[in-house]
Amino acid sequence: MLDTPNNTEKSYADGKILQRIDDGVGVITFNNPEKRNAMSLEMWEGFGHALIELRDNPDVRVVILTGAGDKAFVSGADISQFEKTRHNAEASEEYSRKSAAQRALLADYPKPVIACIRGFCLGGGMQVAMSADIRIASDNSQYGIPAARLGIAYGYDGLKNLVSLVGPSWARLIMYTGMRIVSAEAVRIGLVDRVVPDGELWNATMEIARTISGNAPLAIKAAKLTIAQILKDPGERDMNAIKAIGTACMDSEDFREGRRAFMEKRKPQFQGQ
Repeated sequence: MLDTPNNTEKSYADGKILQRIDDGVGVITFNNPEKRNAMSLEMWEGFGHALIELRDNPDVRVVILTGAGDKAFVSGADISQFEKTRHNAEASEEYSRKSAAQRALLADYPKPVIACIRGFCLGGGMQVAMSADIRIASDNSQYGIPAARLGIAYGYDGLKNLVSLVGPSWARLIMYTGMRIVSAEAVRIGLVDRVVPDGELWNATMEIARTISGNAPLAIKAAKLTIAQILKDPGERDMNAIKAIGTACMDSEDFREGRRAFMEKRKPQFQGQ
């Protein structure tokens, strides 16, 4: 990692993961454009470091994930590593173990995460995008999970996210065929949330991120936690956590600030406490 000031770009995984902060918005860039941002194990590890740093920075309220260049968000795993790292079941299990911490970190991330998708979003790229809270995509993007074409069993977490977004029938079609779908179909089936013209993608994503950043952090945290609990089986839901975050919101200075700002007809200044 480069030792740089808080407001400038930082680098991980030999420059293949970049991180910066822009007006309360953390941005992580998958920077391997020569391979259409294919994810190596080193990139997964660097991604984890970047996520942790933004998670622990109180000035960051929302995180955007994006790919370098105009060809891909993430085109999948770096297949050139497969012969060394995933050549059989034992090696593949070790690979999964090494990347599991980063995948779990993203799945349980406490701050809102937006995937800004341009170009190819395939395989492991889909796993990253589906773990985000919101997916904003350009109209020329393509999506797919080619596991069946590579002889790979796609993992439980990735398939759980896929089924929760598009339902079991579309999940089967995507997984059995390895087909690619375009943005118009992806938004129709719920795989992505909004599609915009390619030239408007970044501004549209930043507009949503800044809107989130300007809202009350505790209220957003409450919404994220509660939605996550709703998606769990009834017996696994933590209703006490939902109640606790609700109480914290109602007792917060932000709630008082929100009421004052409404009465005074001004924009609230939330502090997250």
